[in-house]
Parts: sequence; C-alpha cells; structure tokens
Amino acid sequence: MKSRKPLISAFTVGMLLFASALLAQDMSTPPPAPASTAAAIPSPTTAAMQTPQGEVIVNSAPASAPAIPPPPSFEQLSGGGKSISESQADAYPPLANDFIHADSNRDGKVSKAEYQRWLKQL
Repeated sequence: MKSRKPLISAFTVGMLLFASALLAQDMSTPPPAPASTAAAIPSPTTAAMQTPQGEVIVNSAPASAPAIPPPPSFEQLSGGGKSISESQADAYPPLANDFIHADSNRDGKVSKAEYQRWLKQL
C-alpha cells in the first residue's frame, strides 16, 4: 500500500499558494472625497471604482428642497369659521403635516391664536 503523505503535502502546498494569490489581489479603494466647508447644501459628488468588469462611475447629489408656497390667511383655511379642522388643513400641506403640533390644546381644531403661533415657528 502506498503512502498518501506526498499527495496530501502537495495538495496543502497548492492550497496555500492559491490562498496567497487571492490575498495578493489589488483591493485598493477610491480616495475619500475632499471635505467640504459648505454645510448648508452639499455639492454633488462623483466616485469612481475599478471593478473586474471595468470602471464604474457614480454621480450623486441631494434632492432639491420642495418649494413651499406662502401660508394662506386663517380666514381662507377656516372657510370663515372660528377654527381650522384637520380636513380644512389639507388645503395647506405644511399645516396638514404639522397639524398635531399646531393644535396645542389637542381639541382637534386649530384656533386663530394657535395658527398665528404655528406661523411664527415656521
């Protein structure tokens, strides 16, 4: 019966060589984007990455802020009433979105004083 030690040794050496070849591959990462001093609006960024299939370029930019129209008067929103209901607040999306906070006494309606207070917070 023949000894299998030479076969196992050759297999082990082959696996070690294969593993070292895998570890030696270029794993470089793209350079970090330069730090920007403008904190209000980040500038668009471009990143390039080398892949086995070729170079990949990614361009990204923040979405622009939605334009908010000027707030309507209390009378317009309330329909001439003494308060603004949640369904009436839907006519002005920022108020509809913030209705719970505008209704400070939690009665389900926004009074004229609450509306004026809410407008100051904008």
